[in-house]
Amino acid sequence: MEVYVKAVDGVSLEIRKGEILGLVGESGCGKSTLARVMLMNINPPLFFKGGSVILYTRSGKSLELSKLHKKELKYKVWGTHISIIPQEAMSALMPTLKIKKIAYDVLHSHNPDITLEETTSILTKRLAELGLPGYVVDRYPFELSGGMAQRTVIAISTLLNPEILIVDEPTSALDVSTQKLVIKTLWSLAAKGIVDSMIFITHDISIVRQIANRIAVMYAGKIMEVAPTEDIIFKPLHPYTKGLIESIVSLEPEVRKRGLRYIPGQPPNLINPPQGCRFVNRCLFAMDICRNREPPLMEISNGRLAACWLYAKR
Repeated sequence: MEVYVKAVDGVSLEIRKGEILGLVGESGCGKSTLARVMLMNINPPLFFKGGSVILYTRSGKSLELSKLHKKELKYKVWGTHISIIPQEAMSALMPTLKIKKIAYDVLHSHNPDITLEETTSILTKRLAELGLPGYVVDRYPFELSGGMAQRTVIAISTLLNPEILIVDEPTSALDVSTQKLVIKTLWSLAAKGIVDSMIFITHDISIVRQIANRIAVMYAGKIMEVAPTEDIIFKPLHPYTKGLIESIVSLEPEVRKRGLRYIPGQPPNLINPPQGCRFVNRCLFAMDICRNREPPLMEISNGRLAACWLYAKR
């Protein structure tokens, strides 16, 4: 018997030019799956049931990625228009190849005429832009520290200056000082115009607050709320967002005064999700309509979206 899990269900999300959008939520909520769907990098057991992914290039052309074949995506889209920095940098780097050869393989797939010497020159320049020493090009991945490996992956992923960069949990398993270096590296990508827009995926709101202009909150395959970063932190609307913020350890005076809380219960089974709101069984404000009808992602005020019946005009 075939069983389907709706890992990402009915998500509608806009990434604006020039912004860094944070995508946050508990582990298993669908963040990384959504990243793969944005790339249209769909491999079994994941499959794409329907919808569209549209990317607007710097030239003004629109590309509907969901209609392109894998070969077109690989050679005409990935790396040039949209790129991803995957989780666990070390596993993204071939351990038996020097960094310059890894970069060469990336560039050669888009430009068969490029030489290793040209690649080394391009990579050295990009490493310098990101504050990394030139000797990295002649190192093997296992010769790099975790933080240096992560920043090297960032450099290689942006060699072709993509419009959109998806960054998936870039600071996990790194110490605090190295996390800061990675955040500064990502900031410099945006500040120098190397990438136009960025999607920063994490479960750590304290990290994403340092870099994102807006935050989208995800829960059980759905987007619960989208708002400017400071509004999410200090004026959350959705009950799930409120619970998420209240569960964070923080030195902010307002947070210390409030105390640390947690969200009771467990996320729903996505094989058979609730009929109404995905958060209904954990929500302190649940109403009858929440159990029977799924709330749409509604505009509550200028630039603020929430999928919650508490804010619906009924």
